[in-house]
Amino acid sequence: MPDPTGGCSVPETREFTDLPQRAVRIGVAGPVGTGKSSLIATVCRSLADRLRLGVITNDIYTDEDARFLRAAGVLAPELIRAVETGACPHTAIRDDITANDLAVGDLEADHGPLDLVLVESGGDNLTATFSPALVDAQLFVLDVAGGGDVVRKGGPGISRADLLVINKTDLAVHVGVDVDRMVREGREVRGERPVIALSRNDPASVDALSAWVLGLVDAQRAGRHTPHDPGPMAPHTHADDHDHRHS
Repeated sequence: MPDPTGGCSVPETREFTDLPQRAVRIGVAGPVGTGKSSLIATVCRSLADRLRLGVITNDIYTDEDARFLRAAGVLAPELIRAVETGACPHTAIRDDITANDLAVGDLEADHGPLDLVLVESGGDNLTATFSPALVDAQLFVLDVAGGGDVVRKGGPGISRADLLVINKTDLAVHVGVDVDRMVREGREVRGERPVIALSRNDPASVDALSAWVLGLVDAQRAGRHTPHDPGPMAPHTHADDHDHRHS
């Protein structure tokens, strides 16, 4: 089995008492069905006793992801808010971040101070990235059910997100996927950026994800983290088969 920490160092235990001017923001992106909402639920369960958390979800016409998280009881319902994008999900995290930026600001104004807000993109393809004007860091989620070759297909999220998560590793044996190879190929395209192999049923991998989140919050507060732009999304095609290009 791969090292679930992905080479992430575990920060020493500390109390987060010095509040920043605003909450640290982490964006969570990835294709449909890779387990973004489940990953957010896992983070909330793991860190709710350490951090004051909030969540913003994005769906095109529904608030289904927000309802899933509220039903799971991972946070107080009022700390989970939905944005209905009305268009391609990535437009609201990359091209025009207004709706999400306002949603995060309103959440903090109503229920702050918060330590961390997780912003979940609506499920999209491999090209989705967050604007650094919206989030301080971003993680990209793939899952083994999407196929062992998906890492090799590349894209700015896979290669340049702050963290790549290979999710649902407990299913690999059932879909014939080599998790070690997926992690290895992820590290090959990402250089020093970390990769974590995750299963919500594997405490070691959940601890590794939690440690990365805590380390990111710590680094942001200490001024050691600089948000970076993972680059523009590549030209891509939607169901109506037209080129969809973003500047």
